Parts: sequence; structure tokens; C-alpha cells
Amino acid sequence: MKITIRTWMTGLTQTQANDRKRNMNNPAKEIINCRNIFCRVCFVMKNKTYNKKKILVVFLCAVVMIFSLIGRLVYLMIFDAEYYQELAQDLHEREREIKAARGEIVDRNGVVLATNKTVCTISVIHSQIEDPDRVTEVLASELGLDAAEVRKKVEKVSSMEKIKTNVEKETGDRIRNYDLAGVKVDEDYKRYYPYNELASKVLGFTGGDNQGIIGLEVKYEAYLKGKNGTILTTTDARGIELDGVAEDRIEPVAGETLKVSLDYNIQSYCEQAALKAMEEKQADSVSILLMNPQNGEIYAMVNVPEFNLNDPYELNTGVDVETLSDEELQDQLNQMWRNGCINDTYEPGSTFKIITSSACLEEGVVSLDDTFMCPGYRIVEDRKIRCHKVGGHGSETFVQGIQNSCNPVFIDIGLRLGAEKFYDYFEKFGLLSLTNVDLPGEAGTIMHKKEDIGTVELATMTFGQSFQITPIQLATTVSSIVNGGRRITPHLGMAVLDSGGEVIEEFEYEVQEGIVSEKTSETMRTLLKSVVEEGSGKNGYIEGYSIGGKTATSQTLPRSANKYIASFLGFAPAEDPVILGMVVIHNPQGVYYGGTIAAPVLRSIYDNVLPYLGIEKS
Repeated sequence: MKITIRTWMTGLTQTQANDRKRNMNNPAKEIINCRNIFCRVCFVMKNKTYNKKKILVVFLCAVVMIFSLIGRLVYLMIFDAEYYQELAQDLHEREREIKAARGEIVDRNGVVLATNKTVCTISVIHSQIEDPDRVTEVLASELGLDAAEVRKKVEKVSSMEKIKTNVEKETGDRIRNYDLAGVKVDEDYKRYYPYNELASKVLGFTGGDNQGIIGLEVKYEAYLKGKNGTILTTTDARGIELDGVAEDRIEPVAGETLKVSLDYNIQSYCEQAALKAMEEKQADSVSILLMNPQNGEIYAMVNVPEFNLNDPYELNTGVDVETLSDEELQDQLNQMWRNGCINDTYEPGSTFKIITSSACLEEGVVSLDDTFMCPGYRIVEDRKIRCHKVGGHGSETFVQGIQNSCNPVFIDIGLRLGAEKFYDYFEKFGLLSLTNVDLPGEAGTIMHKKEDIGTVELATMTFGQSFQITPIQLATTVSSIVNGGRRITPHLGMAVLDSGGEVIEEFEYEVQEGIVSEKTSETMRTLLKSVVEEGSGKNGYIEGYSIGGKTATSQTLPRSANKYIASFLGFAPAEDPVILGMVVIHNPQGVYYGGTIAAPVLRSIYDNVLPYLGIEKS
């Protein structure tokens, strides 16, 4: 059988066609070859169709991608253009902060107690430095820094690196005159206290960022801090500032001035008196507080030893800092910064008899003519509680009992009042709450729970032992007793002033009425006047002045340490007090009685302060 197949139909090569001719005589073999050829042709045709589909898919994907990119580009260029313009501007702008001047603190007469000193902040911009060796040499020399440390900052790749802050202005000016590329000298402010140690634990100080840390500086931070400004400069892609492009400045807003009730002259004199007492009695510390019992304004608050506000991290204890760990050093600093008038509690001792007397008179459990017997002690349950006079005072009236500061008399009237009523008056007088003085860290009263006050606890509480309060708490409570029964809020902040000295805001403080009756208040003023003129407080008497007061001598815990606190609280004029003062001497050596060593300190202060306040002798 002869089969004719055209080579152009089968797609055969010339060699394959020749093979076909040779195999024409073998039909079977020819059929197999034809089948193979047919399959190959079908495969080729199928591949061509498949490739066309692949090309179409790739083309369509490319079209989708192109249109997506075009759409994204349109969105970025039109709808999101503002955002990227700002981003590009940020990349080409370099921002430097301008510190705001912190508001001043002035006393009641306008004397500046805290102000600002112009200093400089030295920084480097890595991308702008042309001569790193020269920059390192100059900055290390002028700033007194280690050259290796300076070089590390100079070579650090960053937008801006601070070398040193709080640099004296003279030094900053010298560095500026070197005209070093990449070195920035920005003027800044550092807190400055003209009187160094004056009222250090009251004013407080600021940190490296000019933010208040303790005292009034932190309490009135919102008024004092101000608002920082900025300097904006334009740079190229390498971070180098462009010539001819003006700087943009957002000027800082200075903080407001704080007017406080402290009186520079009174504070100074009180500090001198406290230092003298501490040295003469070799005491651990001395606290003095002077305030107006009518409105709560604090004229002076002294806690010696004070510390230097311009160098607040230098210990004043004489301890070698090198021997202390970081924790020990911080603990020592915290102790140095403590304001004993508000942060520390103590057993008030006999000055608390003012409060016991007021509660008993108010409740009517004692009268001025009541008589008592003092054999030198009083037996309460299984305890023998002694009077400071070992032989006793014998028979005495209530008036004589308060003049003599006789413990048995106060134990008797306290037991008449009873534990429940005594606790109620403790609460009514405000002793269980804070005074809310405008200083941080005020300590609360440490007091028995009502249900835990037994007969012995009550007996010791009547003369100021077995519980603890702060000096500011005692002074505030006694103020409410002698001013007619109004519990005032002790405070230092008086007003906020603008740069021209005009009042922006005056502070107001809570007053609670009805602490005691006017009659009880008048009686207590008369009794306390007799204590100074005829009783244990006679060392606080000043001829020509009417002064009321009470002495105290209390023992610290543990009793076995034999450490004492001598104190005296006095106010003048006794008939209508305008000033109330407290002296607290911690751990005096030798004689430690309040009437002997504390009363004369307040007398010396009043001898100068009363005429200064315009209180004339009668």
C-alpha cells in the first residue's frame, strides 16, 4: 500500500522526509511514524495557544499595576500633598529649644528670693562640623571636660548632641567667638537664689531641666515654669544650614511671679536665732515657725541646718561622699532636704495641754476655780505617771495647774472628759486631718484608734505623749483656739503677679468656724498670758508686751535613748494675737527644758519682730 504524505503538511525536516522515502516499503513502520508526527504537531499547536494566554495574563497584570501606580501617584500628589510637604519641610528643618525664664518668687514686700541667671547650652551638629579635631580641642579646654568624652559626642551621628548645659555666659561667649562650624551656643536660664541658704527647705530648688523638685518650686510649678520657645533653621539634604534662609523663632513665654507670705527680714532673723541656739545647745536641729493666727500667713519657717539652694546636692553633714553608696547618698540628701515643720512628727508634750484645756473647758468638765492635789505623781491603773516636779505641787487650782504645767491636773481633767469625748474633740479640732499647707509632703497625725484608747493611753495623751503631730499642725490648732475659734489654713502662697507686678490671681484658703466658743478662746488667751507672766513660760516674757504661751519638754522614742525635745509656743498680743511663734529644739545637750532653753529663743525673736510689725509696747 502506497501512502502519499506531503512534507509541508507534516512539518517534516528534509532528513525526516528522506527517512520517509526509505521506509515506504514498510507500511507498519510508516503508520507508527505518522502517528508520532501527528502527536508532535498537535503538541506544538497546543503550546502556541497556551503561550498566547500567558502573554494575555501578563499584559493584563501589567496594565492593572500601571493604573494602580498612576492612581496612587495622583492620590499622593493631590489628596495627600499637604502631609508630605510638611514631612519634607521637617526633614529640612532643624529645631532647637529656647528655655523660658522661670517665674520669680518674691516675699511679701517684693524682695526677690528666687530668680534666674543667664547660662548657655553648648551643642554640636555632626553634619555641619568641618574640623572635628579643632572642635574637640576647644570644647574640652573651655568646658573643662575629658577630651575623649567630647570627641565621642562630636563624632556621634545625630541631628544634635548636647555637650554641656548650664555653662556660664562668659564661657559661652568665648566659645561663640571661635566661630566653629557645627557648634551651637544657645542662651538658657538657670535658677538662682540670691540668699543661698535662706528658707531653703521652704523655697525648694529645680533640676537640670528647670523643673521644681521640692518646696514651693514644685508646689507652684504650673505658675512658675513658663512655656519654652524654639528656633527653626533650614538645611539641605546633607543637614547643612542654607545660607540666606532666615531662622524662624517661636519666642518663649516667661513664667509668672509668685508672691509668698514669707518676710525676708523675719526669716533672716529667725535663722540667725535658730543657728545660735543649735550651736549653744549642741542640738541636732532647730525649727522655728512664725505665722499670723488670724489668716494663716506664714512669716517665717526655719529648719536649721539649712542647705545651699545654689548647690543642693552638696551634703551639709560633713560626711565623705566617697564612702557612700548611691542609695546611701540619696538617703542623706533626702534627709537634708526634709522640712521638719511639716514632714516630721513628734510628741508635742506640754504644749498640747492648751488643746486638752480647751476641750475640757468647752465641755464644762473643769472650771478655773477647781482645785487639785499633786503629790508628784498620779496612779493610773498599774502605772505611776510622774509630774515634772518630783516633790509635787501640792494643792493648786486649775489656773495654777496650767501655770505650773502639772501633769496630774491634766490627767484628772482628761479622765473627767473620757476617752470617747477626748477623741471627738481631737477630731473636731482638725488634728486627725492635714492642715493642707501649700507645701508638698505634709505628714499626718499618728494617733491611737478610738477603740484602743484605754485609761493609761488617755492619761498620757492629756499632756501630749503617746501620739505624734507635726509642728505646723500644733501651731494651726492653737491658732484656732486663740483667734476666736476659726481653724485657718496655714499657707505661703499669696498671689500670682505678671511681669509688671500686677496681681493676676489671689489665692483663697478655707476657714472653718466654730472650733471653740469665743468664751473658751478668751479664757485660754488669759490663761496662757498668765503662764508667761507668772508660770513656766516666764523666760518668754518681754516687758511692755502682752504675750501668751506654753512650754514643753518631751522625750523621743525609744525612751532609753534619753533624747529630748524642748519647745515653746507663744503669741502676741495676748488679747488679740497677730503673730504666733513656735521654737522646737531637737536633742539639746545639757539642760533640755523648754521653759529654760526654748522660751528665751522666741523672746529674742519677738524682741525684734514685734516692733518690726508695728506692735508697740503698752
